[in-house]
Amino acid sequence: MVSATSRAAVTGTRLSSVVPASVTGENKDRHLTGLDLAMKLHYIRAVYFFDSKAVEGLTIYDLKKPMFPLLRLYYPVSGRIRRRDGRPFIKCNDGGVRIVEAHCPDWTVEEWLRLPATAADDGGAFDQVLGPDLGFSPLVYVQFTWFNCGGLSVGLSWAHVLGDPFSASAFLNTWAHLLHGHATPDSLHQPGLLDPSPPRFRPNNKKKPSSLKLVDPVGDSWRATSFAKTRTHTFRLTAQQLNDVISRATAGASPAAAAKVSRFDVLSAILWKSMAKLGEDSAAAGLRTVTVCWNKSPAAGREREAPSNEMAVGTVGADFEAAKSEVFELAELIAEKKEDESELIEEAMAAEGGGGFDCVVYGANLTFVNLGKAKIYELEMKGRKPIFANCTIRGVGEVGTVLVLPGPAEEGEESGKVVNVILPAKQLAGLRDELRKSWGIV
Repeated sequence: MVSATSRAAVTGTRLSSVVPASVTGENKDRHLTGLDLAMKLHYIRAVYFFDSKAVEGLTIYDLKKPMFPLLRLYYPVSGRIRRRDGRPFIKCNDGGVRIVEAHCPDWTVEEWLRLPATAADDGGAFDQVLGPDLGFSPLVYVQFTWFNCGGLSVGLSWAHVLGDPFSASAFLNTWAHLLHGHATPDSLHQPGLLDPSPPRFRPNNKKKPSSLKLVDPVGDSWRATSFAKTRTHTFRLTAQQLNDVISRATAGASPAAAAKVSRFDVLSAILWKSMAKLGEDSAAAGLRTVTVCWNKSPAAGREREAPSNEMAVGTVGADFEAAKSEVFELAELIAEKKEDESELIEEAMAAEGGGGFDCVVYGANLTFVNLGKAKIYELEMKGRKPIFANCTIRGVGEVGTVLVLPGPAEEGEESGKVVNVILPAKQLAGLRDELRKSWGIV
């Protein structure tokens, strides 16, 4: 992990604000669902790297100018957290987003990407947390970092209470469309405008969501502090490496059975078994329940939707020891037996009163997040796709989280995968060793 080195290399940081191009007006506040509130201690970090040809001639003025009409379209992004009768909501008061201008004068983009296991938030995205002045904290930061080769990275820091990674990706893709004069919707579908009578659920006393873990009360500082500090390691699998791993993991399965599991299912199963084999050094050792997050709505539809937390949150339970099982057996469980707990989460948050309770989703159990269909490589600059794009999550619990994303397209081949593993340092070292020895994944 190279976070200290890469963050130190980013200098000359300047902060400014951008607001919507026109006044939003009254009575357009955003109601927060139970799932929104369950995600309030988590933060999305994404970074997109471009070569010099993609950004030649562009200035910071050019990059900021599309933000004004973008925020008119995505006006909740410019809001601030407020409370009504104890329940948080987003006041759409045109408070704006923060723009961060930075420079990396000693490195090229290629040199940065050659650093071992560079994570998305290692200096390329602002380190944002809401609070303690909650009512004045921006929900979003966008960082532009110039490298000495003329290349650029675009970094996004996004409060998960606002929306999931698919919403965050759609937000930046729309910015790029505006930057290059492409047509965008006149308005977005805006579900969840403030309802004076939020929907109430009948508490389900028979079952509670196992995908949540309570934390100590955080008040107006929306940061979980009760966990060991986690680190992120990025595994990059080419299309060929991915095919080899999938073929090996499904070798004993019939073609019909193998067709029912996705690459995400297989990669998650490999990580599940590998974590379980770490023994006492792993918080996931012996756990027979994992959390799975996946997109319920078509990714294409997010381009015309206001930000929201639409990803399903579910759990998968095994009645056998994961460490001693076959990978394909675990993959079948993930593909066919996951139970969506999204409504249970809504019920649980409603049962605790208007403001819900303080908890984490990512890392409550070992958590697998399927971002395989996220359109992160559709953020184009002058018709050129990013050299590399990455996304990770902050505020993860100590059991850990795995994000599976598309990798960069390879000429003549389908793309590989990027796998971000977020764990405490000691567990991460053990997992890397296990994956190297058992699967050749480094």
